[in-house]
Amino acid sequence: MTVPTKDYVKWFRNSAPYINAHRGKTFVLMLSGEAIAHPNFANIIHDIALLNSLGVKLVLVYGARPQIEERAELRGIPSRFEKALRITDAQTLECVKDAAGSLRSQIEALLTMGLANSPMHGSQIRVCSGNFVVAKPIGIRDGVDFAHTGMVRRIDKDGINKQLADGSIVLLSPTGYSPTGEIFNLSLEDVATQAAIKLNANKLIVFTEEAGLKDMNGALIQNCEVSELKYILGHTQDNDTANLIKSIIHSGENGVSRCHCISYATDGALLQELFTRDGTGTLIAQTSYEQLRAATINDVGGILGLIEPLEAEGVLVKRSREVLETEITLFTVIERDGMIVACAALYPYKDEQSAIAPCGEIACVATHPDYRGEDRGERLLAALEMQALQQQLDSVFVLTTQTAHWFQELGFVESTRDHLPEKKQQLYNLQRNSKVFIKKI
Repeated sequence: MTVPTKDYVKWFRNSAPYINAHRGKTFVLMLSGEAIAHPNFANIIHDIALLNSLGVKLVLVYGARPQIEERAELRGIPSRFEKALRITDAQTLECVKDAAGSLRSQIEALLTMGLANSPMHGSQIRVCSGNFVVAKPIGIRDGVDFAHTGMVRRIDKDGINKQLADGSIVLLSPTGYSPTGEIFNLSLEDVATQAAIKLNANKLIVFTEEAGLKDMNGALIQNCEVSELKYILGHTQDNDTANLIKSIIHSGENGVSRCHCISYATDGALLQELFTRDGTGTLIAQTSYEQLRAATINDVGGILGLIEPLEAEGVLVKRSREVLETEITLFTVIERDGMIVACAALYPYKDEQSAIAPCGEIACVATHPDYRGEDRGERLLAALEMQALQQQLDSVFVLTTQTAHWFQELGFVESTRDHLPEKKQQLYNLQRNSKVFIKKI
């Protein structure tokens, strides 16, 4: 079905902020052997090529469990597992090397495609793979010798970053090499998690058969924090899902700020997750001591500390403690380790007669001087716009004397006070001569 030009243009324009945000960032993509075997894998490759062309630094970590199993069965080699880990004897190791090498060639071939009239035309992607993963043996646990099954000892961060800086996609297999010249079979989750942590990756993107992680009722979890996954893990019976959740938790607790869980069976899931507001899978945020939340009466003192200097400079309209206490439910704050570092408020106008009703006023936007320049104001505005949508408001407006350019950069359009709700027009301070900016939502 052909997408209407108007819808396509709108989607493309709306994706621009995400394109800018992702450029130059490092993403680690975790692709299981099941994902590679799925018919949709060719489309995933096309989307990976698009990310590369948009300046995203990509590390692809692939697994090979079904391919190893297939080769073991063909050779009559029994598969042995202990605590969801394959015991890799000398015969099984040959299957591991065969499967990992074959998949590497397959992925490199797909990323090299450049056929005319295809999404890969003109991409000219460089793919780099090598001995970036140093491994060590798991050894003997509870009397079980895991033989050639290993775990990540070290990631060659400098080597990988050099290839990423040169524009190459780095490909990591589920095998690692030891200083003694041995080869070890590694778990996909171990390699992807350690790579994301050591590279300080901005995102770990995990491909699964399902659309994302599910709650206890089987419903898709769209957003959650790492801490919430521990509860889900405690109620997970499936070993593969449990290993996946453990990897995400470990990544989030060790510096990876965003993990995404999306379906490898859904065409375009990667692009929808990264370039649309709602995404398509599960976004897991790192547990942080900085939180965006609704204000409470206990925050009045902290908010006053933020806005009083700006009131003295004439940037904000003066508010007394009494007024602030009565309006506190309209405020949203960012708290950092117990300190209020930013605030903003949304005043709804639902029953007023105006050209933009029902609408809301965004006011009292303030950030502590020590915490400016890190997009906290943008986060607050995004949260207030979401609140406005939930309250079924059609637009939001601001009155400002000194921050007009900032609001314009965030999509606000200059207007006149004649467009304001009648009550707001009556309260308009001619002496301040504030400019009016409006944004449709």
